[in-house]
Amino acid sequence: MTVHFSDLALAAADAGPVPRVTVVQSAPDVDLDRFAEWLTGVDVRLVRADLGDPLPGPTEVGEGLLVLGGQMSARDDEAAPWLRPLRDLLAVVSATDVPALGICLGAQLLAVARGGRVEVAAPPGREAGVVDVRWRPEASSDALVGPLVELAGAARTSPLPSMHADAVVDLPRGAVWLASSSTYPFQAFRIGSAWGVQFHPEAGAATMRAWADANDDVDTGAVVEGMDARGDEIEAAGRALARAFVALVRERAAVRRVPA
Repeated sequence: MTVHFSDLALAAADAGPVPRVTVVQSAPDVDLDRFAEWLTGVDVRLVRADLGDPLPGPTEVGEGLLVLGGQMSARDDEAAPWLRPLRDLLAVVSATDVPALGICLGAQLLAVARGGRVEVAAPPGREAGVVDVRWRPEASSDALVGPLVELAGAARTSPLPSMHADAVVDLPRGAVWLASSSTYPFQAFRIGSAWGVQFHPEAGAATMRAWADANDDVDTGAVVEGMDARGDEIEAAGRALARAFVALVRERAAVRRVPA
């Protein structure tokens, strides 16, 4: 199954072709959510790995790669046999000039693919609901998360949705550490042309409610209350990250179109 979301007006105005972003989905309930609306100016190719869609090769992802989350662990290859080739794909793409973004499980897959370590059911326990993501100094000049730091202002924290029990506990060698939270240190990092974020910038209130309901160790009421109380800030941060990713994709695509 391949689905395309295109910004046709922008495509018509742009002299060059619309850059393509491949999105890999690993679970039916962890989809693009609000990113489907916010990823404008690119043609999104949705690959449902959980439904048997074949993964593209490194030269077939287009101008960007986005790997979504899921309930499985980063090395749960028996239950999700596409995870091993997906890790391989992330390893190769992150070493090129193609922007890649891994969200939650996607971030964990990126970390493992590049030599980092993920702990299953990490001792601090599940991080659920709205968390304050604290931006490190390196984040201010970062092409992807820099706009979020700017939005955060002097507080240097952004409220963002989270829902995970596994966690990155060792970053890959050479990775740039970008953000932390009070529970888990590695909320965002960059390695090569790829970024990993443990939080869910794409998740809206309805999605967070559904995820909370699906986990017995989560207080759904508290999650919903947090999303409602800080909804405008959460949306602004998520939208800013989506726009920054699109800008990176379009910038790299423009460079590729320049004749040698």
